[in-house]
Amino acid sequence: MSSTEQLESEIAELIVETLNLEDINASDINFDEPLFYDGLGLDSIDSLELSMALSAQYGFQLKSDGANNKEIFSSIRSLAKHVKLNKV
Repeated sequence: MSSTEQLESEIAELIVETLNLEDINASDINFDEPLFYDGLGLDSIDSLELSMALSAQYGFQLKSDGANNKEIFSSIRSLAKHVKLNKV
């Protein structure tokens, strides 16, 4: 498993644990699947909780008014790319 795939798996686990997604296993999540609406069905409250968890886990801040948030939070794969570029 590459370091990118490992990071994507870690983020999937973080999402499931942080948001208490009881009916979803991290290993069943498609990393390209949208996180909001038709994909995992997350909402704005979930994005706030996830932002805080990512900040705590990887040591950087995601701003609520960030210009690229829609792209960053579009999928686990895009989140992993952002984390990889910004983690401390």
